[in-house]
Amino acid sequence: MRQTIDEIKRIDGMGRLTLGKYLANEQYRVERDKDGTITLTPVAVIPKRELWLWESKEALASVKEGLAQSARGEVKQIGSFAQYADDEIED
Repeated sequence: MRQTIDEIKRIDGMGRLTLGKYLANEQYRVERDKDGTITLTPVAVIPKRELWLWESKEALASVKEGLAQSARGEVKQIGSFAQYADDEIED
């Protein structure tokens, strides 16, 4: 069900439109149609280097299972990874 908010808003001299504190710090994709209609769609943005995880059902399932195992306390120590601390991250 779509909720319609019937308000008139004015864009200020700097081109800004305020929507209210309840939307503070949210991110939206802005689409403007030829007739001037503006549509705001809520979005979540992830770094491009992490996109592969969301595109791979197998990898995402593996990560989720690992998190679930950790939450259940099913962990084991396998030593320090300090030797890798200075390695550069590959994109």
